[in-house]
Amino acid sequence: MDSFFALIARMKNIGRWALMRSVTPENVQEHSHMVAVLAHALAVIRRDVLGQECDVNAAATAALYHDAGEILTGDLPTPIKYRNPDIMTAYRQVESEASEKLLGMLPEAMRPAYAPVLGEPDPALKSLVKAADKLAAYIKCIEERRAGNDEFLLAEQKTLQTLQGYGMAEVDYFLDHFIPAFERTLDELGTMDYQEPSLNILSEKEN
Repeated sequence: MDSFFALIARMKNIGRWALMRSVTPENVQEHSHMVAVLAHALAVIRRDVLGQECDVNAAATAALYHDAGEILTGDLPTPIKYRNPDIMTAYRQVESEASEKLLGMLPEAMRPAYAPVLGEPDPALKSLVKAADKLAAYIKCIEERRAGNDEFLLAEQKTLQTLQGYGMAEVDYFLDHFIPAFERTLDELGTMDYQEPSLNILSEKEN
């Protein structure tokens, strides 16, 4: 019953993109953090830009745990996972059972709080988490391409098409306003807008 958080901490040991050659390896823990950030952003866009009701904290929490079941199942490569409906259905069942097992590792008093995020999220949030998951994959593809790795080129094209096909105003807004920045260098992102200390100042500090 006390193993839940110790297992959650091991998400960093589960690699993603198992069949792809990556310049920067990514694990499930890193991915989950990024998906949570993006789901929160999409929820804020829905609420504050589009003027629709949305629980931004619930969206972020659901996204944070969306791959928790992979602690027990591992990350099945996409070409296998989506090969046919039977495999997909079977894998979803395995994921559901893994989530139930994780839930059972919590004290009974805590389970009601975690049940919604370890199981199927609220339908209103499910689409946001799914879109955030796909956005995280798209960003990963951009980063790999910019690092000179052409292994992700086709994945980048297909992922963008999927995102555009969702017909979600939140996703379109994010693509238009925030994705272009992922094509910039660190200097171009404006983080280096400071003056280097002069040699004279450095000399005075040394003295």
